[in-house]
Amino acid sequence: MIAAQAALETRMLLRHGEQLLLTVVIPTLLLVLFSGVDVVDLPDVPAGAGADRRVDYLAPGILALAVLSTAFTGQAIATGFERRYGVLKRLAASPLPRWGLMAAKTCAVLVVEVLQVLLLTAVAYALGWSPHGGPAAVLLLLVAGTAAFSGLGLLMAGTLRAEATLAAANLVFVLLLVGGGVVVPLEKFPGAVRGVLELLPIAALSDGLRDVLRDGAGMPWGALGVLGVWAVLGLAAAARFFRWE
Repeated sequence: MIAAQAALETRMLLRHGEQLLLTVVIPTLLLVLFSGVDVVDLPDVPAGAGADRRVDYLAPGILALAVLSTAFTGQAIATGFERRYGVLKRLAASPLPRWGLMAAKTCAVLVVEVLQVLLLTAVAYALGWSPHGGPAAVLLLLVAGTAAFSGLGLLMAGTLRAEATLAAANLVFVLLLVGGGVVVPLEKFPGAVRGVLELLPIAALSDGLRDVLRDGAGMPWGALGVLGVWAVLGLAAAARFFRWE
């Protein structure tokens, strides 16, 4: 049942042009724009440096943003309107349990993320990206980030009205884009604020990916720990409070 629902969810995600704009086009444009234009001062990147120096810092953060846009923003909005239009109410009458629906939606998100990662990696390589580190650490970070954002997105979609979910999900996306260490380094924020921002899942994911892909670090256990806590709390809360209608 979960596999069949996951296949259906994947087809539905790929058919929504507006969601593909959010999940694929926007991260790609941001990667190209901020790599080519010296808008933000980046750590260890001198002013006026070429795109190949800037993309080494930006690419991991944009990969984290892609996970956020798909697993959280896109999924929250789509699920919120499915709930409003009675789609989830019909699913509630089927043998598919609540946790099975969440697992299927998370699996569908992972499929879309594979396409995102392939596209963003190709664009980053074209801009001169030179990644380091092991693929196992990157994979674990992406899966943990997906679980964390998926749980939070489903929690929002299952408790708020569709219109509120639409507004809140987009607002959170913009706030985390600015304050999550994706493009603007966390070093730009005051110490107390930075300490709070570092506990956000987007900051843990972007910093963890940056440690591995730019600095060649080993397994980022601290970042994985933060993402693991968010994943457990988000998925548990979604399973507990998610309403079918």
